[in-house]
Amino acid sequence: MAPFIRRRKATRAYPTPLTLHQLWMVSLAAPVSRDRDAARTTLYPFTRLDGDKARRWLAEQWEIGTREELLGRLGGLARSGYRAGARARLGVEPLAWDIALYVDITRRGFACGMLTEPDAWNLLKNVVPQVAGTYNSWQEYADHYLLGRQVWREDLRRRADGSLPAPQPVADAHLRALLDPADRKSPWNAAPWDSIRRPDRARA
Repeated sequence: MAPFIRRRKATRAYPTPLTLHQLWMVSLAAPVSRDRDAARTTLYPFTRLDGDKARRWLAEQWEIGTREELLGRLGGLARSGYRAGARARLGVEPLAWDIALYVDITRRGFACGMLTEPDAWNLLKNVVPQVAGTYNSWQEYADHYLLGRQVWREDLRRRADGSLPAPQPVADAHLRALLDPADRKSPWNAAPWDSIRRPDRARA
């Protein structure tokens, strides 16, 4: 049996709290951050340092093994992503789905060392104008995220590859918790949508 490894907490490695704008950007990935070890208030995607886990996930889920492949995948999501197919089918482009994936991949790329911290922040800043110009609330963002996820699941079902993700009710419940104004753990309550349009400030 492999020895148990107690990994270092991410908050000890990165103790400085994110600014309001930084938390807003990281929170774009909150819909896909459902795992128990997911970190939602740091650039690092996990509560404990685990670069190997991030690297495995990128390889298995996205066939990303190098920095060049990661940047290419991010560029595709930023330019068109899955929303192009959704537009042809539904007449709307669920940008939120692509952006949630974009931010998630960026954070994992940072976690496994394919991206430096400045690299990661610059990549996240690049999509802010597009996202802030498309939506006016976390509710609108959540609605389009779920729409994009539904289209993606339908595509997987049609291909019948036998590897469907979490059931839609699981994603629905997660989004309801993020949007619940009484949920103190929701990063969307800590970084309201309009905060990205105001001057940045430090958080306690």
